[in-house]
Amino acid sequence: MGAGERRLGIFHMSVPLLLSACVGAAPKPAAPVFFPPAPAPPRIQYLTSYSGVRDIEQQSAFSRFVVGEIADVRVDKPYGVAMSEGKIYVCDTNGTVMTFDLRRKTFEPLKGATGNGKLTQPVNISIDADGTKYVADPVRGQVVAFDRDDEYLRAYGEPGGWRPVDAVAIEDRLYVADPAHGVVKIFDKQSGEMTSVIGDKGPPAERLDRPTNLAVDRDKNLYVTDIGRFQVVKFDRDGHFEAMFGRLGNSLGHFARPKGIALDRDGRLYAVDAAFNNVQIFNGDGRLLMFFGGGGDEPGTLTLPAKVAIDYDNIEYLAPYVQPGFTLEYLILVTSQFGDRRVNLFGYGRETGREYLSDTQLLQEVEERRKKAAPSAKPQ
Repeated sequence: MGAGERRLGIFHMSVPLLLSACVGAAPKPAAPVFFPPAPAPPRIQYLTSYSGVRDIEQQSAFSRFVVGEIADVRVDKPYGVAMSEGKIYVCDTNGTVMTFDLRRKTFEPLKGATGNGKLTQPVNISIDADGTKYVADPVRGQVVAFDRDDEYLRAYGEPGGWRPVDAVAIEDRLYVADPAHGVVKIFDKQSGEMTSVIGDKGPPAERLDRPTNLAVDRDKNLYVTDIGRFQVVKFDRDGHFEAMFGRLGNSLGHFARPKGIALDRDGRLYAVDAAFNNVQIFNGDGRLLMFFGGGGDEPGTLTLPAKVAIDYDNIEYLAPYVQPGFTLEYLILVTSQFGDRRVNLFGYGRETGREYLSDTQLLQEVEERRKKAAPSAKPQ
């Protein structure tokens, strides 16, 4: 554990920061795991994880007698993740997009990822409101789109000369991160034509260096993880610079290896940092609210996390893992590229009967504590 992670852990322990069944998944931990830990009111519960076929598929005693035990097929090195209609889609960068179907209890490759839809090294996936999936494949050199039924639709961009690593849709546009040119390229979703770029104009503070991960908020603003700047940069849908989050460092609110990002409906920004093995949560003004995860082998810990995604529509599938008295508002999915738990599921919510501070009240309390803890100035 590095110095930065130790500092984060100390702060996490000392300040109470804010922030159908699914049979066949990984077993529940012996005791519920919450963030922040007691005595602070819990905000995030670790629910379960999925790594491979044995975590999801059911097999009868007769089937085992006839064909033997299910082979232990697993996600090898996951990065991107998204969830829709009871399915968890995981980009296995050493293979294809794999699907955990929580309804059918199956684990299998994305149906349309053959022929024209064949993937080489899928890195990120996002799902539009109409069910269209956009998979960024930098080795194929295209963003590949699949429809609601997981069938191949079309591909964006010409192979060679660029490196698409993430793609998100905003209305009629598709935004694609291209670290090879230090920009986000904008495509027309229907024609497939590139229409403009973001991040190559303006003063240095408004330019991108190596954009790698994208996310969109409810107001259709674009957020970009820039590993060259060690920041998350916010633009409006037309590419006008709005704000930046974090900076290089090993303490709270800083980044060392920023990766995937996501936003909830209240504008909270979730940002993965692989160096700290955690996910930091910022408010809309870029101030840190809390974080969760941390390195280790126990449930709720993360090992080289890569991507975070938020889902409001599939809570029912994880209901058996929710601690009684804790009500979920949404699910949080986080991939770990190594370790025993490759796709980790958490739930954001609140415990019945507990008082919770608003984000504003929480930040005021944290600031007051910091002032009290600061050494007083000596008289001259």
